[in-house]
Amino acid sequence: QVQLVESGGGLVQPGGSLRLSCAASGSIFSPNIMGWYHQAPGKERELVASISSFGIANYADSVKGRFTISRDNANQMYLQMNSLKPEDTAVYYCNIKQRWPMEDYWGQGTQVTVTS
Repeated sequence: QVQLVESGGGLVQPGGSLRLSCAASGSIFSPNIMGWYHQAPGKERELVASISSFGIANYADSVKGRFTISRDNANQMYLQMNSLKPEDTAVYYCNIKQRWPMEDYWGQGTQVTVTS
């Protein structure tokens, strides 16, 4: 039922910015937590930032002060990424964890490449 589609990835230089978007469709029930994960080649998928349906946000230590997560009333989620570093290079995935019924949904991912 639920579909997540990411957009906004691309190629940027170190210190640059990108804004990722996640469009959610289908029957999404509150409470839930939406989050951005990233995965680099050969590495595990890691949580970057999350935001609950109550508006509470959490960030990985590596992105604190640089990234900002947000969501709107239509369950669209965003990740503003500033001061990008080469180590931010990864595929970024949109995720929603629904509490009841307990479900876990993933988008297809969008590539972010930070290089000079």
